Amino acid sequence: MRFVIATLMATASLLSPLSALAESADVEAVITSIDTDRLSLSLDDGKSYQAPEEFNFEGLKAGVKVLVFYTEVNGKRVINDLEILQ
Repeated sequence: MRFVIATLMATASLLSPLSALAESADVEAVITSIDTDRLSLSLDDGKSYQAPEEFNFEGLKAGVKVLVFYTEVNGKRVINDLEILQ
């Protein structure tokens, strides 16, 4: 029984860095450009963010300050949520 528990704990410790990569991050920045055809936003942090297909671009334009919550997937920053800041 101790062996099984030790094996499970070792496996969990090996896989824990993978879950850290899947966590969401956020950035507060100003939109520099929007490409609705490619579903992407560019921010003044110099990064590009990929929006999901059902993303609503209403109210977004260059110069608007936003808070973007994203997850990095295969080197791309994928938007989970976005808030317009005043």
